[in-house]
Amino acid sequence: MGNLFRTLRSSLDANARRAVEVYTRELADYRSLAAEARGSAQMLDFAVILRRRTVELAAEDQSYTEQDQAYMASVGAARGEVGVSLASQRQVLLLHANLTLREIHEAAGPNDLGDVMRILGWIAHHGLSAQNAYTRGYLKGQERFLPVVARIQMLARMLLSDDLAAPQLAGELDLPMQDHYLVTIARISGGRHDNLRRDEVVKTLLNRHRIPLTWHRPDEFAALVPCGGDDPIDGQVAARVQALSLIRDFAELSGPCSVGVAPGRTHALADPLSLARKVCQAAPVESVPRQVYSVADVFAELGAAQMPQVDQWLRELTRRLASGPDLVATLDAYYRNDMNRMSTAMALRVHPRTLDYRLKRVRELAGIEPGSTRGVRVLSTAVTRILAEAWRDQR
Repeated sequence: MGNLFRTLRSSLDANARRAVEVYTRELADYRSLAAEARGSAQMLDFAVILRRRTVELAAEDQSYTEQDQAYMASVGAARGEVGVSLASQRQVLLLHANLTLREIHEAAGPNDLGDVMRILGWIAHHGLSAQNAYTRGYLKGQERFLPVVARIQMLARMLLSDDLAAPQLAGELDLPMQDHYLVTIARISGGRHDNLRRDEVVKTLLNRHRIPLTWHRPDEFAALVPCGGDDPIDGQVAARVQALSLIRDFAELSGPCSVGVAPGRTHALADPLSLARKVCQAAPVESVPRQVYSVADVFAELGAAQMPQVDQWLRELTRRLASGPDLVATLDAYYRNDMNRMSTAMALRVHPRTLDYRLKRVRELAGIEPGSTRGVRVLSTAVTRILAEAWRDQR
């Protein structure tokens, strides 16, 4: 054993005490654990044992034994059983990794380069097995503490944050992991539900659709619809059908909402989540969703939202339509029916001549022919921005 390993061994107790101090200072859940003498002692014991085994095994270049991993899993289970949150569980692993590097740096002398590389290589190779054992135990502990509905929501949040432990929880819940998901985001019109109401919505939806879903924000609902099958295109088509059924149920329970979707690969869902959220913000608010919107459906609205001058110009244009009779609803129906005069009149339940009058009124107020190429580009974008409530909070 080199000088570095001897120094680390002699510093075990001091480093363990500092670790417990950091955990209790940074994490409220760990402050609660440390408030009891037994909990504080258990935290310190685990910190000492973990460091001792790391030094011993790294020095001999050996793996964690089954007994080591079982012990780590038991500690993780104890954390899960008392209600340590997923965020705290993730953060404590990150804090441990940072502290480990700090302890090696502090212990290393000018002649310890070889030992430093040796222990860092060992941690890179074997450290993940310790984390997995701890996380596996934590998820088992959560099973005793949290109901299934809460654990499915936790799985959804883990998938959306690309947490590598998500497959473990999916297995516990008997929800097979998919290679691809259609990230589906719904935004409630005009506010948020209270916690009790959100819980009721999730329970009802999980009875109808057993897929990972959760409230990602107070006014934002997220679901991961599996894109199954061998053909990615067919899988997305089927997923969009399932997503629409889910969102219609959601709107029935929660009220008018907008929805955005984006496909993504498991463990790489952060970007699709961001895109689905932007699409959702640009999509129209509907009491009964007619479709789930992707970037292809609202790319013009997304572009306008990114350019305040363009967005303001569209807003000024639509103000002229306020004096007309139901002109926004008329234009919405007109474009949804591919500018077919008879289909639009039927959808609006008005006489075709009434439709003609309204379209003429749009032309007079906006100075744009609704059926022209320019009209489609400008007016359809403006209408969708209105229906998305983009300017609701602006005067």
